Amino acid sequence: MRETTGSFTSADLAKEAATLILPSLMQSEAIEIGEIAVAIGRDRSLPIAVEVRLKDWIVFHASLAGSTPENDSWISRKARVVMATGHSTIFERVLAEEQGIDWYSSTGLSEETHAIHGGGLALNVKGLGFVGILLISGLPQVEDHLLGVEVITEYLARKGELS
Repeated sequence: MRETTGSFTSADLAKEAATLILPSLMQSEAIEIGEIAVAIGRDRSLPIAVEVRLKDWIVFHASLAGSTPENDSWISRKARVVMATGHSTIFERVLAEEQGIDWYSSTGLSEETHAIHGGGLALNVKGLGFVGILLISGLPQVEDHLLGVEVITEYLARKGELS
């Protein structure tokens, strides 16, 4: 697999994920995370679809102007990767690139149903681990991921969880 993710490393992405641990994640909090993503998307006129899940349960979905039904397909495929691995989609892609492996062959999962493209972020809770997923589709994959990080960072800041 050729490198497509710029300067990310799996080690840096693992550290990033460790800084984005939520204090809790209930339905209302998942909706709040989705609303933050939508507000940023609207402010910047981004053609994105946003989804927040508690594992398989879709608790928030919005398709902003310029997004298409294809974004929903990408979201579903990204969600399956996060559900299967507990890691962000970009982490899985970067790790495969670093190892020089075909992620799909090595996992036995299909590219038709799974997408290791940025924009699927595991939502982890202190003491519980992986409990949900933030999904963004519509931008180039690195930008989808960075927007997701920005959304979670903003949510944590609002909760007083960032120093």
